[in-house]
Amino acid sequence: MGKVYLVGAGPGDPELLTVKASRLLACAEIVFHDALVSREIRELIAGDAEVIDVGKRCGQKLLTQDEISSLLVSAAASHAAVVRLKGGDPLIFGRAGEEIEALRNAGVDFEIVPGITAALGAAAAAGISLTDRRAASQIVFSTFSRGTEGAAMDWGAITSTTTLVLYMPGPDYAEVAHRLREGGLPDDLPCVVVSSASGAQQQIRWTSVAQLAHEEKLPAPALMIVGRVASRKVQEITEAFLNEGANDHCALRAAVS
Repeated sequence: MGKVYLVGAGPGDPELLTVKASRLLACAEIVFHDALVSREIRELIAGDAEVIDVGKRCGQKLLTQDEISSLLVSAAASHAAVVRLKGGDPLIFGRAGEEIEALRNAGVDFEIVPGITAALGAAAAAGISLTDRRAASQIVFSTFSRGTEGAAMDWGAITSTTTLVLYMPGPDYAEVAHRLREGGLPDDLPCVVVSSASGAQQQIRWTSVAQLAHEEKLPAPALMIVGRVASRKVQEITEAFLNEGANDHCALRAAVS
């Protein structure tokens, strides 16, 4: 029985791979990769390795998750080094939990090799910090994927000092904007959309919750960062929010008195 490595490919730039991930790709016997893994990173896979694309295109899966998990178990029976290569980090919206469970149940040895998740790659590309002592004291990673109970947003956890990172926002920015506003986020709250972070086709769009519905859609993979930090002028936007909060407080005191 061989060993399965759940490897994070990072956001796309091969120079952002960990040393361990690069070494494993160079000596793997068989590699199962997602559609989001860049061509430059796939070129680092050993020339004699069997390479199998198990990703999805335009929402259409080549294989079900159960089929992918079964393939990993089967491959470990005949290969010493099996790599399951996932975009970003395997533990962040990468369905690693289901594959880990299948490997454990089958008694297959495995190891997780983390990668730079898309949120960090996108923030670095935009030149912003996901936390900022002036503006953001917590981060929420979420997704607006449809049709799953686990995708329900806990709006009670979103405060004025939250940075909200939305993975896989989909092509309908108007729907995203609507749901953000329904959740109580103000129209003028900044957000930035980053497409193909760290890759050659990278695009960055600066906008706001209100303007988001009118923005031209960027190609997948894309990610949204919503919050005060999603502004190129964090100090100014923070002061604006603080002043707004102070005015609301003064109005409340006047009403009570």
